Amino acid sequence: MYTLIDGRKIASEIRSELKCNISTFKQEHNREIGLAVVLVGDDPASQVYVRNKIKACEEVGIKSYAFYLPREVGQNELEEVVRSLADDGKIDGILVQLPLPDHIDSEKVLALIPTEKDVDGFIGENIGNLCLKKDCLVACTPNGIMEMLGRYGIDIKGKKAVVVGRSNIVGKPMALLLLNADATVTICHSKTADLKSECLKADILVAAIGKAKFITADMVKKGAVVVDVGTSRDADGKLCGDVDFENVKDKCSYITPVPGGVGPMTITMLMCNTYKAAVKRG
Repeated sequence: MYTLIDGRKIASEIRSELKCNISTFKQEHNREIGLAVVLVGDDPASQVYVRNKIKACEEVGIKSYAFYLPREVGQNELEEVVRSLADDGKIDGILVQLPLPDHIDSEKVLALIPTEKDVDGFIGENIGNLCLKKDCLVACTPNGIMEMLGRYGIDIKGKKAVVVGRSNIVGKPMALLLLNADATVTICHSKTADLKSECLKADILVAAIGKAKFITADMVKKGAVVVDVGTSRDADGKLCGDVDFENVKDKCSYITPVPGGVGPMTITMLMCNTYKAAVKRG
């Protein structure tokens, strides 16, 4: 019998804890904690993400500053906005909503975010510090997954972990976090020769490739912990993940659902990163 990892429940618990911590911080430092969110264009999915982030800020007591720029904004103009936020003492964290339009050099824009305000955990120095096992701001989705595993008492040390997907946002930092927790880690991707055999070795399997129901029951070892990062639509238009949940669940010891698993943790960890950035600044 599998145990469902309830991301909504854990996210709610963390936000309650965070709300208390932020309230104490405000009293001790006599200031707000500020998060700046920059959105370029009118992509519907990005607009939803930004609205959810602003709502989460309100819930935990973080002051949000939203900057909505037209899709046609120039590179220089966008860079100037980020520079001004980097220098703004009211701002503890800066988030530039991705993806940016094709005419914008995203790397140049993100490079302007100071390491200590990089609450997305995307900047090279933060990734490097994670690799070196130093204290840093960690990408929100992988960080949230580690929090979930920890709160369910899932032992990572010495386990075989397989991460399917090698993105800079999820796959690579996820692998580093698992490695830092003493798992033996394999990263799989589109060029992996025998993906099924690699997945079958996993005590902990993290699917982060964005392909609906790609991980099937014959790819999962009996008793594995399965974490589904994907968000897709199946043939019927129903929201689903990278894992064929209905057919995989009975082989698992633990499994995350979609929706209600990893998703709620991502924005919650963004709030945690913003609080952490504020504490470091004092």
